[in-house]
Amino acid sequence: MRAVVQRVKEANVKVDGITIGEIKKGLVILLGIKDNESIEEKKYIVDKISNLRIFEDEDEKMNLSIKDIGGEVLLVPNFTIYGDCRKGRRPSFAGAARPEEAEVIYEELINLIKLEGINVETGKFRAEMEVNIVNDGPVTVVLDSEKNI
Repeated sequence: MRAVVQRVKEANVKVDGITIGEIKKGLVILLGIKDNESIEEKKYIVDKISNLRIFEDEDEKMNLSIKDIGGEVLLVPNFTIYGDCRKGRRPSFAGAARPEEAEVIYEELINLIKLEGINVETGKFRAEMEVNIVNDGPVTVVLDSEKNI
C-alpha cells in the first residue's frame, strides 16, 4: 500500500461538480492499493497516518500528529500511485489491486482510521474526481507499507 500524505490547511473533493468530501486542517491522503495487501500492511499505514508527527508545535518543530491537533483526513483512492514508469512512456498499472479488491480494502481503511478517533472524509471509488488542496508548508511524505513490513 502506498500513501501520498499532504499536510493541508483545507481540502475538498468533487465528483461531477458536487463536493462529496471536505476538511479543514489535516491530511489529504492519496491512497494506492496493491494486490494481496496483508493485515500488517493495513495496520502499518493506519498507524503511520494516525501518529505521523508532521504538524508543528509551539516551537515550530514537527512534533504533533493529526490526533494531537484534532485534524481531519481526506482519503482519496488513487490507483495511479502504483503506476510503474520505469519502462517506456506509458505507466503500467499491473501492480495495482483489481478494483473490486481495492474498494474493499479502501473501506476497511476508512473504518480503521475512524477507530483512531479521526474524522475521515472520502473521495469516491472508481470516479473521476477533482481534488482541491491548500497545502500547508508544503509538507508531503510518501508511505509505502511494502518497504517497511
